[in-house]
Amino acid sequence: MASDRPTRSRSGALCRQLLLTLTILTVACDACKKVTLHVPSKLDAGKFVGRVNLKECFQSANLIHSSDPDFQILEDGSVYTTNAILLSSEERKFTILLSNTDNQEEEKILVLLQHQTKVLKKRHSREKVLRRAKRRWAPIPCSMQENSLGPFPLFLQQIQSDTAQNYTIFYSIRGPGVDREPINLFYVDRDTGNLFCTRPVDREQYESFELIAFATTPDGYTPELPLPLVIRVEDENDNYPIFTETTYIFTVPENCRVGSTVGQVCATDKDEPDTMHTRLKYSIIEQLPASATLFSMHPTTGVITTSSSQLDRELIDKYQLKIKVQDMDGQYFGLQTTSTCIINVEDVNDNLPTFTRTSYVTSVEENRVDVEILRVTVEDKDLINTANWRANYTILKGNENGNFKIVTDPRTNEGVLYVVKPLNYEERQQVNLQIGVVNEAPYSKEASSRSVMSTATVTVNVKNQDEGPECSPAVQTVQIRENAPPGTKSDGYKAYDPETKSSSGIRYKKLTDPKGWVTVDENSGSITTFRSLDRETETIRGGAYNITILASGKDGRTCTGTLGIILEDMNDNGPVIPKQTVVICKTVMSSADISAVDPDDPINGPPFDFSLESIPDAGIERMWRLTKINDTAARLFYKNDLPFGPYQVPVRVRDRHGLSVVTPLKVILCDCVTENDCALRTDPRTGNGEVRLGKWAILAILLGIALLFCILFTLVCGATGTAKQPKAFPDDLAQQNLIVSNTEAPGDDKMCSTNGFTTHTVGSSAQGICGTLGSGVKNGGQETIEMVKGGHQTLESCRGTGHHHTLDSCRGGHVETDNCRYTYSEWHNFTQPRLGEKVQLCDQDDNHKHAQDYVLTYNYEGKGSVAGSIGCCSERQEEDGLEFLDHLEPKFRTLAEVCIRR
Repeated sequence: MASDRPTRSRSGALCRQLLLTLTILTVACDACKKVTLHVPSKLDAGKFVGRVNLKECFQSANLIHSSDPDFQILEDGSVYTTNAILLSSEERKFTILLSNTDNQEEEKILVLLQHQTKVLKKRHSREKVLRRAKRRWAPIPCSMQENSLGPFPLFLQQIQSDTAQNYTIFYSIRGPGVDREPINLFYVDRDTGNLFCTRPVDREQYESFELIAFATTPDGYTPELPLPLVIRVEDENDNYPIFTETTYIFTVPENCRVGSTVGQVCATDKDEPDTMHTRLKYSIIEQLPASATLFSMHPTTGVITTSSSQLDRELIDKYQLKIKVQDMDGQYFGLQTTSTCIINVEDVNDNLPTFTRTSYVTSVEENRVDVEILRVTVEDKDLINTANWRANYTILKGNENGNFKIVTDPRTNEGVLYVVKPLNYEERQQVNLQIGVVNEAPYSKEASSRSVMSTATVTVNVKNQDEGPECSPAVQTVQIRENAPPGTKSDGYKAYDPETKSSSGIRYKKLTDPKGWVTVDENSGSITTFRSLDRETETIRGGAYNITILASGKDGRTCTGTLGIILEDMNDNGPVIPKQTVVICKTVMSSADISAVDPDDPINGPPFDFSLESIPDAGIERMWRLTKINDTAARLFYKNDLPFGPYQVPVRVRDRHGLSVVTPLKVILCDCVTENDCALRTDPRTGNGEVRLGKWAILAILLGIALLFCILFTLVCGATGTAKQPKAFPDDLAQQNLIVSNTEAPGDDKMCSTNGFTTHTVGSSAQGICGTLGSGVKNGGQETIEMVKGGHQTLESCRGTGHHHTLDSCRGGHVETDNCRYTYSEWHNFTQPRLGEKVQLCDQDDNHKHAQDYVLTYNYEGKGSVAGSIGCCSERQEEDGLEFLDHLEPKFRTLAEVCIRR
């Protein structure tokens, strides 16, 4: 029996597959015939019964009708009760009629409602009769109603195995709802395979359950593979749609067009998506104030739009809507929720500001400035303290002279009229103004420019007042001849009374007279010269001399004016040459240009005539020659190759009227390239060969001298300190001054002092104060040490293993023997035995073999430079002289020119 189990299993599987295929075909053929729904015995109105697949039966149906009025069929096949139903019998039938009105096709579906008790009885009776019939061990679609009323345990379906014909089979299940949360929601009868639910289920918490069914024998054998069972929870419309906000607040401008969007509301529903339970419909229930219908709502999107253009904020500035959302696509039995929507009407500038009066009358005293004379008010129905309400005033006519301005009082929105320029009663006794007003925001309605602005007239009466004398024009002029004798009289400044146009009764007083040239008559204002007037005085500009006059009336009121005295020029000044020193660089020049000026008026000035003034026994014409360049300039040439030096050349210059002046020119013939070169060596005022330096040049020279003294003092102190050092040689002199190095490169020259010896290290070299103890050139096994000591001296010293050390002289610069602290014999006698010993020890290690890291042999790289090292050059000990400052070369002339005091 056991060996036949695999064969039986394979044959059973083939049978189950064939049965499943036949079942699917049968279901597809019978889709329009009969549908069975299991329901409790009592159903309330609006209760979901089940769902019928209408698309499989008749996909193109556009009309759905139920034969029983107690049931309603929706487009997705959902079946709902329209009235409360009590099943008197165990079954109830009705027909769903599907039709297509376009092609007149029809289909019918029979719906059978069965009570739960009848289903259980049929199942048990079928078990007894068909106990030996074959069953399919395959996934069976299963569903249960959300929030089912029972009775519990509620039968769901039966699972059976084909092997139950040959074995005793026990059934069991696992998964969510059995041994996992929610625990013990489902169980299966071990013997029959009936699957039960123990309590109601909320679909919003659990949409489905995936269970695993097992079929086993009493001895634990499993003839079937685990069977997955999916139990789907059918949704019930048990959740109300909920608005996302309890109160919506929107804003819409007044007078907007029909169809303008106000806002959008939104609601959510926790029921199963894409079903009638979550198909929401929005609507407006109530509008407050209950005027004409002004708003509409899209039923699907929840968008609120305006249905009228008669929104007027000035009438009603706020509306409140009561809105509703209902599921089941708005069917009367659908669940619904309400909310509130507040719509604020936004103000626009649809009302013009208008003056409360069309004309105004005010008055102001003449000569008043920055005084408020009138306030005007306007009316505007738009929202207060907004750009639609705030007014902008303007003066349209009558203010051509700019005497007035009008501004807005931001607190009261009134127009304030000011006088900003004084009015004159004698000129105008009354001024008529036209003012207008508009809002800050542009007018929203279409209208002509005349209707957009409200206007009003303002009459301003000018009051007369005693304003004293008037100095007009403010500047008056008189003419007086230059050099007129003292006591010359002339007309003076005249002021007048603006009311009488007369100058009588006005008294005058001089306020300013820079030179004190004139006196002013108190009664008439005429002037009398007190001194001779000179037009060429430095303070005179343009030939005019200005004095200030104070005019006062009988009441003490005053005004001031300026009297310009125009001085008529007299030819009292001859032309002169301002530059009286001329430099001629003989190497590059043969002449010099001279120019003359005349302080008189141009009518008494150029053209000028230049000529040489003869001096007895001076030979001026023999040495110099003049040629005219233009009306104001001439060119001076020298003759006969005059020697260098200064010369006095008198030049006479005549103006057009023959008035002349002799100017003694100092002409300097100089050996130079530019005039500046000669100026450095010759004082242009005296002609002497001396240089006058400025204060900054003198300070720079003094600082340089102080710096030189500091350097010399430091060198002297250093030499004195060195002389006091003991002459004895230290024991490790060779070790401190001869440094063994493996570096081939010469390195940088450094000076250091060690035990009285000044060493100059270059790579593996050392230098004494007398010279350089240097990196000698290594040739094969020879190492050379160079040293300067007076002349060229060589010391043949320590000869190590395969090495020859030579103390040679430095090839660069000569060093005085007197500067050496030690003589050559002292150095030779001291260093020869010690150097030999030290070098020999350095060449061996502990085993008396050649060391690897001490003295190394290098290839010969050529002889050192003939020039030698600049380190061999000793510092200059004596004090440098400053005599060179007295003999500066031409290349320093620019610097010296800067330093010359000008």
